[in-house]
Amino acid sequence: MTTPITNVADLRELAKRRVPRAFFEYADRGSYDEVTLRANRAAFERIALRQRVMSNVDNRSLATDIVGQPVSMPLAIAPTGLTGLQHGAGEILGARAAEKAGIPFCLSTMSICSIEQVRAAVAKPFWFQVYVMRDRGFTRDLIRRAKDAGCSALMLTADLTVQGQRHREIKNGLSVPPRITLRNILDMASKPRWAWSMLRAPSRSFGNLQGRIENTDSLTTLAQWIANQFDPTLEWKDLEWIRELWPGKLIIKGILDPRDARIAASLGVDAIVVSNHGGRQLDGAPATIDVLPSIVQAVGDRMQVLFDSGIQSGQDLLKALACGAHAGLIGKAFLYGLGAMGEAGVSKAIELIRKELSVSMALTGQTDARSISPDIIWRKPGDGLFPVVNTQFEDPGVPCRK
Repeated sequence: MTTPITNVADLRELAKRRVPRAFFEYADRGSYDEVTLRANRAAFERIALRQRVMSNVDNRSLATDIVGQPVSMPLAIAPTGLTGLQHGAGEILGARAAEKAGIPFCLSTMSICSIEQVRAAVAKPFWFQVYVMRDRGFTRDLIRRAKDAGCSALMLTADLTVQGQRHREIKNGLSVPPRITLRNILDMASKPRWAWSMLRAPSRSFGNLQGRIENTDSLTTLAQWIANQFDPTLEWKDLEWIRELWPGKLIIKGILDPRDARIAASLGVDAIVVSNHGGRQLDGAPATIDVLPSIVQAVGDRMQVLFDSGIQSGQDLLKALACGAHAGLIGKAFLYGLGAMGEAGVSKAIELIRKELSVSMALTGQTDARSISPDIIWRKPGDGLFPVVNTQFEDPGVPCRK
């Protein structure tokens, strides 16, 4: 008898069994000692929700908008690299599941399926995430391709100009396409679903980088390519150049400090994503949920503030909304669903979070996802209850929302 899937953790366990170790741990693990990776989850668990009763919560609405796009719930799928190696055609399957669910999907520059392959497989536009390369002509070409594909928003990732080391990727000998070794052969042979999906996939290497990257036979080579190609000279003044190329909605991902959020707001960015890259870049950075309230306090009336890093349930999403986020993004939860069951698994992850959010809203007395009250989170007035935020990370001069 098949064990029912009741939460994202179940999808993770299934993906762990079905996806080769190197690719599963690429999605699952973090950088260096994984302090920030663990902090993302621990910070959510410290936050307690305030239960309310005897209020009419029969009619609840999860609908909202994200950067002007109507959505069925305050959730989007984050850009994730190597998605098509969790399951063949992974980016296409993720985009289809998001389209069916009525939420945005963001395609990564480091995707396996290309912009054009994903666009040909879906009816509605998706978002595109871009890294700024030393070769600005390549970046210009990526933005042009996204524009030609009708992408509805461009997301600039700002926190990966230099790559944080991920020990498990080196130990696993991660390679794209998969390197043929005895260990890999045995691992892949024990994953027939994965192998079959890869045989049928339209792409097994970096679809957007064709002609730009060679000899990607080991993680060291890929890391060296990133070090040579990703531009560490990226500055705020470069937004002017990007704006000339991209007249549409512009989102900046990787904001962790209210000072950077204010700069983004002053430059007319449409939204920011408060993110520590899922614990995969600066190890020792605070949990995203800990810094979210101070960033919302600083710029929340000037742009949409989106949240990323750590959402594994509808309860997590509700906590982020209560701390001021306009919507949340899922990366790991999305990849677990994809690795576990392909498109059906992505849909399952989305629907699990949707149902959990709806139920948790009801139990905290909320009926509209657009106006989640911060009062649903217990504060700490000295009575031992949980605080809304770790005040250690408040912005100097910007009080934490009370």
